[in-house]
Amino acid sequence: MLQTLTRLDQTTPDVLRPVLLPLPAMTEAGTRLLDAASDLFYLRGVRAVGVDLIAETAGTTKKTLYDRFGSKDALVALYLLRRAHRWREHLLTRLADAGVTDADLAAPGTGQVGHDGVGHADGDRRERMVLLVFDALQSWMGTQRRGCAFVNAYAELGDSGHPAVPVIRAEKAWMRTLFDALTGDPDVGAHVHLIYEGTLVLLTAGAAPEAAAEARRAVRSVMARVDA
Repeated sequence: MLQTLTRLDQTTPDVLRPVLLPLPAMTEAGTRLLDAASDLFYLRGVRAVGVDLIAETAGTTKKTLYDRFGSKDALVALYLLRRAHRWREHLLTRLADAGVTDADLAAPGTGQVGHDGVGHADGDRRERMVLLVFDALQSWMGTQRRGCAFVNAYAELGDSGHPAVPVIRAEKAWMRTLFDALTGDPDVGAHVHLIYEGTLVLLTAGAAPEAAAEARRAVRSVMARVDA
């Protein structure tokens, strides 16, 4: 796994820390509760789903829920943290399978032989890495039609003191950090991040399956202008 993007130590920026925290160990009942809550929160919203329904769906009791998680708010935060972990694993596995390493995120400006044995200039190499993120996004979304779980949760929770809000913001900051690293330029990373977030919306709320292909064309256009 790409250590540059997953390291949690004294050098990790504060804004990223909430989404890089390790998942807690859980009992079998706790896992059932989290699985049930995750499905319900994503499909129905975090405010609409109560602890009674979660416990009933998980085949356990409210007491067990509170014993394991302390509160519904903590369960919402853990739902999003686990989703972030799973998305990150899905994405970084896609990058690693394509031969992307920490060295690829280092100093720009050098040519490199790609995984296919063909020489690539730095711009081409970085474009290839960015496009892998959009491939991962398309496969991750699959038949999910409720859009981004983090945006959905924030729409309900707002700028509040809810423990899920730092996780939501950290996930968005992590994606921006990823694009900065892959492009090698924070200005370009900002453009690509906006394309990514817009693609999420159009794939779901916009009912536009062509959004993924359009996003790839937009990325190529942005990266081409950088190379020009």
